[in-house]
Amino acid sequence: MGHRFTEITFTDPVKAVQERMGSRAGYARREGGNVVSNDQLGPSEAAFIAARDSFYIATVSERGWPYVQHRGGPKGFVRALDENTIGFADFSGNRQYISVGNLAADNRVSLFFMDYPNRTRLKLLGRVGLAGAGDGELLSRLEIPGYRARVERGMVITVEAFDWNCPQHITPRFTAEEVEAAAAPLRARIAHLEAELARG
Repeated sequence: MGHRFTEITFTDPVKAVQERMGSRAGYARREGGNVVSNDQLGPSEAAFIAARDSFYIATVSERGWPYVQHRGGPKGFVRALDENTIGFADFSGNRQYISVGNLAADNRVSLFFMDYPNRTRLKLLGRVGLAGAGDGELLSRLEIPGYRARVERGMVITVEAFDWNCPQHITPRFTAEEVEAAAAPLRARIAHLEAELARG
């Protein structure tokens, strides 16, 4: 079975390093075959992406320099539109437009979706199309009702490949919302015990 992510990322220099470091044989089993995998999103990938409130997107400039940018919003702001496509509303930011400018010359991107509490990450490779004011129907599919941020454009990414990473070296981190949810039962228990103590 052909693994689309490794077909794209395992270039000859990468394979040479794998050979030298002793991991080539294990990865070689992912290659070849008539059936391609990891080129279309399934339900678990779609759900994982929809549960994220941020991700990292990498582009490459005309000068060959990589550029990584954080994108954030409420949970669900980036979502699978179908098994081959994800999209999100691109909110107004610092107005440098480095990623958008890079995409004008090369529409390839690499995305990292992180779930720090569960030490899980999803890597995705794709090609971006930008949706502007003339793409009203598409932009309406990407809107986040009630989120007060100006939408400058939509980004629609055709999925080329994805891969899940191992949890090794991912340090668990928690949002204020996650900490509050975990602490709520403890606060309730403390309030209950304090009330019992007060009653004597």
